This record gives sequence, C-alpha cells and structure tokens, in this order.
Amino acid sequence: MAEQPAIILVRPQLGENIGKAARAMLNFGLTEMRLVAPRDGWPNPSAGPAAAGADIVLDQAKVFGTVAEAVADCTHIYATTVRKRGVTKPVVGPDEAGRQIHAEPGKSAILFGREASGLETEDVALARTIITVPINPEFGSLNLAQAVILCAYEWSKHADLVQPTEEELLPPAPQEELDGLIAHLEVMLEPKGYFLPEARADATRKTLRTVLTKPAWNHLEVRTLRGVLSSLQRDARR
Repeated sequence: MAEQPAIILVRPQLGENIGKAARAMLNFGLTEMRLVAPRDGWPNPSAGPAAAGADIVLDQAKVFGTVAEAVADCTHIYATTVRKRGVTKPVVGPDEAGRQIHAEPGKSAILFGREASGLETEDVALARTIITVPINPEFGSLNLAQAVILCAYEWSKHADLVQPTEEELLPPAPQEELDGLIAHLEVMLEPKGYFLPEARADATRKTLRTVLTKPAWNHLEVRTLRGVLSSLQRDARR
C-alpha cells in the first residue's frame, strides 16, 4: 500500500476544527497531521473533545512555522481550493487525487486552508496539483472537517481498510416452527370460510404454504407473526 499522505492544516483558527479534522482523518485510516502556524498555538485544549477519541492523530501532530517547511519532505503536494487564485495548475477531484496518491512513489501532502478564507495564493503556488469539487456557486464554502473527510474518504477507497460487515442474519426458522405458524393461521381461517369451496381447499392450503415459506422467516420473525395471530384471536373472542 502507498504511504499515507500528510494532512496539512494551514493556519487553522479553532482547536475544535483541528479536533474534528483529526476525527475525519482517523475514520479513514489517516494519522499524519501537520499544523502550520495554528492561530491559538499547540497543543490546544479544545481539540481533544472535538476529536472524539482520535487522540493518536492529535498526539502525533507536528507544528511548522511555514507551509514550505511543512512540505519540505514531500514530492507530491495537493492544494484544496475552490478557486485557482490565478495559479495555472492541474485540477483534479478528490477521487482522482486519491488514485494518484496511491500510484505515485514518494510522500504526498494535502493542504487545507484556514476556516475563514482558505489557502492563500502563495500556499497554492507550492502545490503541484489543485483539488476541488463541483459545488454550489452560491454557497461554495466547506468547513475544514468536511474538506478533510472528502479527501480522506477518496484516499481510503484505494487502501486496505476493512468494509464494515452487515449485522449477521439469523438462520431460517426450523420447519417445525414454520409448520406451527401455518397451522395457527389455518385454524384461524377455517371458521371464516377461507378454504371454501371444499374442492379448492387443498390447492388453497398449498398456495398459502407457498406464500408463507418464500420469505425464509427466521425464528424471531415466526414468533412475531405467531404473536400477531394470537392477538387477533383474543380480539375475536372478545
């Protein structure tokens, strides 16, 4: 697997947003955070609660004075921005950036600007590629954690993360329980004349059994249906 990219937050303003970005990173297997001149210094007591357990990211975060220092060891630098800011560079989406990072040898970094105004032109100038997304031109502002999670998710699609499995399904109910359900329903339908005329009774019973056996009910579902029938029986007796 390719080396994971460094997530570089450039002049972040709020500790809460740094924490939320760390949480977004760890959700998708990224742990290397670099901070460039965080406004309120580092460490920031507001970051921990917002990280919701992503302490490994915050504990290992490194602080740099400039973007140039933060990317000095990186060979592939991506800048996230809605606007090109007058800089002519290749522009890709987070999905293509994720593929490229996995395909390229060497260290990659993704730059994210501060909350109020994003990356400055000189920050973008250090990057080789711009990452942007189609977005509502009337409201094109993503918060910091949203921007991080978009890129982290697309990167993770090419990593060896384990897809969460669905809750394991219960096995189908044993035939004895299913027969009990069918018999219960037949007892209730018999006095209602459901199986009349007599000449069609066998065919009607077979059709009813076919309908009830198709879903492959598990034992909890069969018990639930039996409970429904018992309730209906009680109401009828009253």
